[in-house]
Amino acid sequence: MRLTRRTAVLGLAATALSACMPGAAPAPGATFRPAPNPAFDAWVAGFRARALARGITPATFDAAFRGVGYLPAVVERDRNQTESTRTLEDYLAIAASDERVSKGRAALARHQATLDAVAGRYGVPAHVVTAVWGLESFYGERRGAVPVISATATLAFDGRRGAFFEDQLIAALRILQNGDITPARMTGSWAGAMGHTQFIPTSYIAYAVDFDGDGRRDIWSDNPVDALASAASYLARSGWVRGQPWGIEVVLPEGFDLASAARGNRRSVASWAALGVVPA
Repeated sequence: MRLTRRTAVLGLAATALSACMPGAAPAPGATFRPAPNPAFDAWVAGFRARALARGITPATFDAAFRGVGYLPAVVERDRNQTESTRTLEDYLAIAASDERVSKGRAALARHQATLDAVAGRYGVPAHVVTAVWGLESFYGERRGAVPVISATATLAFDGRRGAFFEDQLIAALRILQNGDITPARMTGSWAGAMGHTQFIPTSYIAYAVDFDGDGRRDIWSDNPVDALASAASYLARSGWVRGQPWGIEVVLPEGFDLASAARGNRRSVASWAALGVVPA
């Protein structure tokens, strides 16, 4: 399959999903140790007042920031992200490797009852939720071990995307204040993406659910039930239509302008057909 002849929603879906999750869980062996930084300490003192003004209690803030430090490796990762262009074939070789597919089938079978219940409530098929899980954390094996408060505080202080990460930090503090997790267990990627499905804190607040009814929306636990349901909740509330396929592979006519299929350019099926785009 060549990109100049065919396109598939999978490439767009993967790009959109990556945009929602600003940092993959760190590779095994990655080092994220705090380092002394007086300017960071001064920033934290100033941020405390802003956090309290946005509804965070002094007790929550002080407990969350106990032991928090500046993480130079986080800034290094943020500033050295490389952009690359891959063909769909190259992407699939990684995203749908034999190992990932094999582990995905095993995970689907192991959690079939939970995934069927999730599908019944949110309308997102079990295999789709399992695929998201596999892409985001390799079925829970790569959830990340970086302290989220330290990571988001470091990035908010750094300033390159300061406003975004200050919002993530406030959201993380609200999660702690709600009692869903403790500061020690709130870990994730270097960019603050958390749990089995690598939710950033604002996405957690908007979409996470307590599917097992234990009173907490726990996407960090070894038990993935809340995380899987939360992924389905995310998709359902983002426009997933029950009963429709996630995407359709198509054949493009000769001379088709690929720019017209750029992300964000939406057309009806009839409109695409009028341009000569037909199912593969």
